[in-house]
Amino acid sequence: MTAIVVLRDGAVLGEADLLSALGERIARYKLPRRVLFAHKLPRNAMGKVMKNVLREVHRSLYARAASGRPS
Repeated sequence: MTAIVVLRDGAVLGEADLLSALGERIARYKLPRRVLFAHKLPRNAMGKVMKNVLREVHRSLYARAASGRPS
């Protein structure tokens, strides 16, 4: 699972900080394996996040996993 995070203006947060904070609040198996940071999320006319666009943009991250090679 991957989390894509949009930070507020001026906020500074790293992947390790976020995972540490989440680790105190949610079960370990629910923690994302990767954390990506974005300036904004693509949204459709209804305001919903376009997950298919995010998957396409970050497809190269999962190319190795789909081919059966360890990441």
